[in-house]
Amino acid sequence: MSTISNDKYEAVIGLEVHAQLLTKTKAFAAVSPAYGGAPNTQVTPLCLGHPGTLPVLNENLVRYTVKMGLATNCKIAEKSIFARKNYFYPDLPKGYQISQYETPICYDGEIEIELDEYTKRIGITRIHMEEDAGKSIHDQDPYHTLVDLNRAGTPLIEIVSEPDLRTPQEAYAYLKKIRQIVQYLEVCDGNMEEGSLRCDANVSIRKRGDKTLGTRTELKNMNSFRNVERALTYEIERQIELVESGGEVVQKTLLWDPAKLVTRQMRSKEEAHDYRYFPEPDLPPVIVSDKLREEIRSELPELPNVRLERFVNELGLNRDEATILTENRNLADYFEESLSKLDEPKAIANVMLTEVLRVLNDQSITIEEFTITKDQLAGLISLKLEDKINSSAMQTIFNEMLSSDEAPEKLAEKMNLIQVSDSGFVEPIIDEVIKANPDEVARYKEGKTALIGFFIGQVMKKSQGKANPKQVREIISSKLESS
Repeated sequence: MSTISNDKYEAVIGLEVHAQLLTKTKAFAAVSPAYGGAPNTQVTPLCLGHPGTLPVLNENLVRYTVKMGLATNCKIAEKSIFARKNYFYPDLPKGYQISQYETPICYDGEIEIELDEYTKRIGITRIHMEEDAGKSIHDQDPYHTLVDLNRAGTPLIEIVSEPDLRTPQEAYAYLKKIRQIVQYLEVCDGNMEEGSLRCDANVSIRKRGDKTLGTRTELKNMNSFRNVERALTYEIERQIELVESGGEVVQKTLLWDPAKLVTRQMRSKEEAHDYRYFPEPDLPPVIVSDKLREEIRSELPELPNVRLERFVNELGLNRDEATILTENRNLADYFEESLSKLDEPKAIANVMLTEVLRVLNDQSITIEEFTITKDQLAGLISLKLEDKINSSAMQTIFNEMLSSDEAPEKLAEKMNLIQVSDSGFVEPIIDEVIKANPDEVARYKEGKTALIGFFIGQVMKKSQGKANPKQVREIISSKLESS
């Protein structure tokens, strides 16, 4: 598809994000919702839609949803009710999904997203509780569709944004912020590839300056941040091209094809009345008292934006450093726990942003799987700050610590990497280097002071890297100036 300038048009995007909650049991049944079990092994008669079975509300479904609502500045409804969302699909054995419709538990919130050039507040229309459906499997049998109901009844929250997003890049930033918040709250692991965080998008275009919303399409099957951005870019360009050629956008649901990088029609877009919502008769209203709301508020961790500002204002990190370190709660925790061992925020941040992140990326692991302890990291940085090792030795010891639980000082001694700051050791070597290089000494005295690096290099070579470069520089300068 050719890229069309959208100076004439702007996109209007709203995202619906489903987050699978990290509860120990399903939304209304006492069975594990954990990912990865053999098909149809994590089910109860309720999950299978057997007649006469009754749902029982998981309290943590409520607590986790309220926690997310508070973290996104939502109002919390004192009373909300569940509803039945009716539709027929093979992986929905009851013939309906328990959700919320007219009375979401959280509403009227907002979050702030950051892009390179600006920040922007994005409204949250509602956050409501619901259960997941099962999963249809189309690729294991050439003649039949198979159904796995392990996922049926898994607790979800749906986070619905206002149509405040205008570009695929804003949508990408918003989705990353939602994932960051659910991970900080520890209510969802945020894994899009496993489906524990899923995103649908409503997209329309309108001429710049218009206030009326255009006809929207819904995009599904976007299982990564990059695919969300790509699918939105494609769909916006498709709609602009269609309108510019005299056509009209038709309301429908589209699937993103990540292999071909195109959308294809799934079905015409449903409206709310298509689902015949009515109140769930088997569950009582959910009451969130002031006391419960404030109890849940007291359990909130320091949120990422607050932590970022503290890292900048109190620890002296620059905004880029603080942004990377606070992107993941466990990474920020590792940083702060290292800081409790050694009060050197800039030095620890520097090693984490270079060496630690390099290892995490190279090995495709998380900070929880990283083998160097906070004590080891703090000890290594301390050796460097005390001039007991140089930068090269620090790198060597760091790499050794990846597979060793020994203290860095012991490793430095064992590997003969401790710098010698004893002038009685260093001075004879310096004298030897100066004596052996009279031409360079003469040029240095003529003003070629950059030759100090040559002399330091020679001394470091003869001392087998044991000399302290800082001390070597001072002694060489003094001897050359006075000779």
